[in-house]
Amino acid sequence: MKRSLAILTVLLFAVLVSCSQKDTEKYPHGEFDIGYSGSACGSPVSIAYLKGYYDEEGVKINLVSGNTFEADRNALAAGKMPVINGDFQFFPAVYNGIDVKLIGGLHEGCIKILAPIDSDIRTVADLRGKRIGVDEIGGTPMSVASVAVGAIGIDPQTEIEWIPYPSDQEIQSIEKGEVDVIAVWDPFGTIAERSGKFRVLVDIAKDPLFAGRNCCFIFASGKLVKENPAAVAAVLRALGKAVAFEGEHPAEAAELLVKEKKVATDDTDLLTELLTSFKYGDHHGSVSNASAKDDAVYFAQWLAKIGYLPADLDVNKFVDDMYVDIFALEAAQLAAKK
Repeated sequence: MKRSLAILTVLLFAVLVSCSQKDTEKYPHGEFDIGYSGSACGSPVSIAYLKGYYDEEGVKINLVSGNTFEADRNALAAGKMPVINGDFQFFPAVYNGIDVKLIGGLHEGCIKILAPIDSDIRTVADLRGKRIGVDEIGGTPMSVASVAVGAIGIDPQTEIEWIPYPSDQEIQSIEKGEVDVIAVWDPFGTIAERSGKFRVLVDIAKDPLFAGRNCCFIFASGKLVKENPAAVAAVLRALGKAVAFEGEHPAEAAELLVKEKKVATDDTDLLTELLTSFKYGDHHGSVSNASAKDDAVYFAQWLAKIGYLPADLDVNKFVDDMYVDIFALEAAQLAAKK
C-alpha cells in the first residue's frame, strides 16, 4: 500500500511538472489578471481574451470583474495587473507618486452627461450647485464632468456635489431624485438617452472639449515596465489586435461580446453602433501611441486649470515622465541580452 502511494505521488508530481513546463512554454511572459467592466469602452480587454490574442502573444490573462477604480489602480501599481483601460483620472495619482505609466491610447467618446428631459437643467451652465451621480469618486465620468464644468468657470471641487452609484444604478438614482444629473459610461448613457427621458448635456464624442481625442488610454504597471517590459508589450500587442478587430468588424465584435456576456447590454445593434462611434480603427499601433501622448498633455492642462493638478505644473514634463514607449523598451532589453 505504501509503495502504491509513493508511486502515485511520483506520478502526480511528474504530471504537475509536465503541465507547468507546458504552461511556461505556451506563456513565456507569465500569468496576470486584467480588470474589466460591463462598459462598451473596455471591450478590447474582453475581445483580446475571447479571440485568443493574449495566448498568441504568450501571456496568460485572467479577466476579473467587479473591482473599483481604486482597487484596479492599486493592483496595477503592485504589478498584479499589467495594464488597465483608464483615463486622465489617473493623472493626479501619478502626480502623487503612484507607479503607473501611460503606454497608449484606445478610442474616442464613450461618456455622456444627462439630465431629466423635464428638468430645468438645459446646459452645463445650469450645473452649479447640483448633485451629479457618477460611478465612483475619482473615476473617469467624474473627471469628464469636472473638465466640462470647469471649462465654464464652475469649481468642480466646491460647487458640485458628487454622489457615487454603480453604473447600472445611476439611471434609477436620477429617476428617484437622489441626484440631479448623471455622468455615465456607454452603453448606459446611450440607453438612457434613447429612452426619451433624458437630455444630453455633454456627449464627449461630439463636444468640442473632447471630440477627436482619446477618451480612454492604456496604462501599465510601472513595476512591470521595469521588471518585465516584454510582458507589458505582449499585452499591448494583444490589445492592438483587439482594437483593430473591433474597428474592422464592429458587428462581429458586438455579437461576440453579447454572447459571452462581457457588456451590460444584449442589444447587438446598439453595441455595433457604439463600437463604430468609438473609431477603434483610428486608434491602434504607433498612431495611437503618438496621439495618446498629445491628448494626455491636453487633459493634464485642463486638470491643472480646474485644480486637480497644481496650476504651475509643467505638463509637458509631467507627461514625458509618465509616458513609456514599451515596444522600444522591449527591443532595448532584447538587444541587451544578445
